[in-house]
Amino acid sequence: MLPEPDSGGADARDGEENAERRCGFVAIIGAPNAGKSTLVNRLVGSKVSIVSPKVQTTRTRVLGIALSGPTQMLLVDTPGIFAPRRALDRAMVDAAWDSAAGADAIALLVDASRTTAAATTAPVVAGLKKRRRQAVLVLNKVDAAADKPKLLALAAALNADGVFAAVFMVSALTGDGVGDLAAHLAQSLPPGPWLYPEDQLSDMPARLLAAEITREQVFWQLQQELPYSIAVETEQWTDRSDGSVRLDQVIWVERE
Repeated sequence: MLPEPDSGGADARDGEENAERRCGFVAIIGAPNAGKSTLVNRLVGSKVSIVSPKVQTTRTRVLGIALSGPTQMLLVDTPGIFAPRRALDRAMVDAAWDSAAGADAIALLVDASRTTAAATTAPVVAGLKKRRRQAVLVLNKVDAAADKPKLLALAAALNADGVFAAVFMVSALTGDGVGDLAAHLAQSLPPGPWLYPEDQLSDMPARLLAAEITREQVFWQLQQELPYSIAVETEQWTDRSDGSVRLDQVIWVERE
């Protein structure tokens, strides 16, 4: 006679599985155009944040959800941190620091291919030191860096105050080194249940994501023909019988 199923044993196994899980927020911060959105998309494995050559393409908090083994990483793509001049600039920089303040881990992304990398990143490092937050230093675009030996010097200069727990050299565009970074970030997050379903990639509503993709294409396709300070609104989303979608959107500009 077969023994009856032991529901208590099953519950115990489920508890052990849940105990192994980790979940937490990782704020991706850095100067404008450091490659933050590209890195978030690479870690998620899908496009959740738009990318363009223009600075401050990311204007609000964007959440990408990535899995690394038993860990669910909630990646917060933030606006670039720089010296603000306008009220909108200050709001975006404040949003970036607010995201960092509430995160379980912080990754500071640096465009290592730029000769001005140390100067543009120094204020962000100072901000971390002021807030007494430790972070992971991520030197990005190392595939495009002309002088490889200078990468170590750049890392040493930025870490002079001991702000960084670890240093990684990656290419968010090609994926080189991103796996090691993901493993480190996942291990640094606290144990706990996942906050989102396994197949969810972002918390952004579909209408907003569609508007963001249109805004990205406006930047890439029109260049100087439209003012940079545009906004896109999805007015209507219609599912068609053939599986396609009809979108009605409005592009708002500052002036005629």
